[in-house]
Amino acid sequence: MGDGALFLAVFLACAVEAVEALTIVLAAGTSRDWRSAITGVVAGVAVLAVVVAALGPALTAVPLEGLRLVVGGLLLVFGLQWMRKAILRAAGLKALHDEEAIFRAEVAAAGSAPAGGRSLVADWYAFTLSFKGVLLEGLEVAFIALTFGANQRNIPLAAAAALAAVLVITIAGVAVRAPLARVPENTMKFIVGIMLTSFGIFWGGEGAGAVWPGGDAALLVLVPAVAAFGIAIAALLRRAGDASSTGTEAARS
Repeated sequence: MGDGALFLAVFLACAVEAVEALTIVLAAGTSRDWRSAITGVVAGVAVLAVVVAALGPALTAVPLEGLRLVVGGLLLVFGLQWMRKAILRAAGLKALHDEEAIFRAEVAAAGSAPAGGRSLVADWYAFTLSFKGVLLEGLEVAFIALTFGANQRNIPLAAAAALAAVLVITIAGVAVRAPLARVPENTMKFIVGIMLTSFGIFWGGEGAGAVWPGGDAALLVLVPAVAAFGIAIAALLRRAGDASSTGTEAARS
């Protein structure tokens, strides 16, 4: 896997998580108190920094074969979860991810929450909402960057890709002061799910002792194969859903 592919894979995956975290922080800041929301962001980033500082050196000390087996398994589970949701959305069996709707829901919940602060925080609700959002989505960003970077023995490049994704999304969000609803997040999640699943299969196989024909070039076949499988499943589910709806309407008429 080349440095360019590593950077792109981590950047896309982390960008998706950054959009979700940004939506939560914007809701907390615009509807409650910006200072408390930003304080929650800083606190969440501080906790993430401690986690990354602790896990980064530990991952690089693990033997490469064992690391690839574990990382491959984790990425496979993680990627399949993303693909499952993306396939259901593409098939019309699950609502599309709508950042504007999520933003409105967060704003409504924040507006109805009781006011009040603690210690140096003026609005505790805004603080905790931002803190939890940044921490939870940030943990996924850290997981992606650390696993990809450790497996390729290039954590600095993976960390740079993650940081670049977060900065790009943050700057865009601050500029428009609204959730990035125009970002094709559902498509991005499908693509990231395909990539994570493909790399999980590839690295898990290597960790288990398999030798892929052509080495890293096997990914050029594996990624399209996983993508074709996901698209085919989505098409079959959509066709089955359409047939079921047609049958129900015919029975009623």
